[in-house]
Amino acid sequence: MPVVQSPVPLDQPIQALLDPFGRFGVELGLERIQRLLAALGNPQTRVPIVHVAGTNGKGSVCAYLAAVLQTAGYRVGRYTSPHLVSWRERITVNDAPIQAQALMQRLHQVVAAIDPAQPSPTQFEVFTAAAWLHFADVGVDLAVMEVGLGGRLDATNVVDAPLVSVITSLSREHWQRLGPTLADIAGEKAGVLKPGRPAVIGPLPPEAEAVVKVRLAELDCPVVWPTPAVPLEHGQARYGSGDDAITYPLVLLGEHQRVNSAVAIAALQNLRHQGWKISDADIVQGMGKARWPGRLQWVRWGQDSVSYPLLIDGAHNPAAAEVLRQYVDSWWASQSVSPSGTAWLMGMLATKDHRDIFAALLRPGDTLHLVPVPGHETAAPEDLAAIARSVCPSLAHCEIYNSLSDGLTALGHTPSQLKVLCGSLYLIGYFLATEAYQNQA
Repeated sequence: MPVVQSPVPLDQPIQALLDPFGRFGVELGLERIQRLLAALGNPQTRVPIVHVAGTNGKGSVCAYLAAVLQTAGYRVGRYTSPHLVSWRERITVNDAPIQAQALMQRLHQVVAAIDPAQPSPTQFEVFTAAAWLHFADVGVDLAVMEVGLGGRLDATNVVDAPLVSVITSLSREHWQRLGPTLADIAGEKAGVLKPGRPAVIGPLPPEAEAVVKVRLAELDCPVVWPTPAVPLEHGQARYGSGDDAITYPLVLLGEHQRVNSAVAIAALQNLRHQGWKISDADIVQGMGKARWPGRLQWVRWGQDSVSYPLLIDGAHNPAAAEVLRQYVDSWWASQSVSPSGTAWLMGMLATKDHRDIFAALLRPGDTLHLVPVPGHETAAPEDLAAIARSVCPSLAHCEIYNSLSDGLTALGHTPSQLKVLCGSLYLIGYFLATEAYQNQA
């Protein structure tokens, strides 16, 4: 599938520096990143980390952890991927994205350290090395590092003794690279576990849980399997029981945040046991400050008479699509009117599990508007339309548009009270970067 070019000129100098490494694609392995970091003086050895792996929920857990740790008075680095609008979002210190000039400086340092006689690092490895270098040079107290893909062979997996290793969830994604079964994928994600180091593990499917438990035992890792937080009134939740229970604001939307927030608090409590000064008050206040844009986020789109509320969410794999559908169902249940069908505006990458995502989201009577994902290897909207109709023959309407702008305009004229943009984090990022959205945000 061809790449549909994005007309939004973002991060051009940064992108130009990274583009030569894009041709090396995604190639798992630690040899290249280890060689590169050694040439840079092994900055990762100067950065205590909390390492966060998992299929979904990684970003939310990282957001919770960073917000609480900053509230507790620490200087906190956070490394996440992908970005929505700017590469700078991936590397933050105390929630502030790295400055463009500083990022260019770090990237030039990394590129200069590459040995031309050796296999070239990938784009993700170059950027990850820049993150390690930045966190070490600015002297963060600790960094929250999100795994890019898998775990065992990911470029973030170069620290022998993380403060805590976290696995948030596990489902069948990136199976082409990680293995065809849940057990295979679990083995790769369990690669972030280190001998004798604490682990916090979210709920896993039985097949995956069995693999992770074996690895935990082999490495003698002390482990916590947190139970989901209990929802309370007025947007509050409670984690733990008895005198150890913590009641806190649950500001990120969706039922799955009961799990993500509990995983984050369990990791924070583990840090506290290791001597990090994190009070219950820090946890309560910090959890209320957590932000993770582009995931179950309400925005307003349009002008004047055609302005409308819009729910945006990546929903880029079947598990994330199920979470979005659960939220959509709960939204309809909270309304004083009967469900009248949801209006979906979607684009997906060619590599995704289109049929399973549609099966999770679509219901009879829904309307579907399909667009390409700009700037990435997009699935053809025509192909998606055929899949969607076969998955849900009772769609009220299914239409194709050449651009996101055209799709948004059409979405505004649908009668549904619930309008959703989803299917790809890259599509969400493109939406957030559009001049029209920026002007009204």
